[in-house]
Amino acid sequence: QVQLVESGGGLVQAGGSLRLSCAASGRTFRFSNSNMGWFRQAPGKEREFVAAISWSGSITHYADSVKGRFTISRDNAKNTVYLQMNSLKLEDTAVYYCAADCSGTRLTRCAYWGQGTQVTVSS
Repeated sequence: QVQLVESGGGLVQAGGSLRLSCAASGRTFRFSNSNMGWFRQAPGKEREFVAAISWSGSITHYADSVKGRFTISRDNAKNTVYLQMNSLKLEDTAVYYCAADCSGTRLTRCAYWGQGTQVTVSS
């Protein structure tokens, strides 16, 4: 069993910044061996890939829509993955989900999911 708990969401004005955190735990879960990802789902839309990071942190992938604005990082000592979001746009409004044990070419196939944290960008 893997628990992923997201935090850091909230209401922010367009152009502002937020940092999301995801704390991972589990009796047999080895965070330092797990590729991690962030996804989001806006109202009325399907969940979409945002960013992913390899277990070592050496490889990252981003959706074109967030490239240059968002940064994914991880702290293996704290079992935590982060998503720094800058220059936020109205269209970034969504529930953001953390995911673990991600695989595939761009690490978009993930086995475990958090409950999500709401990010709302206002004008």
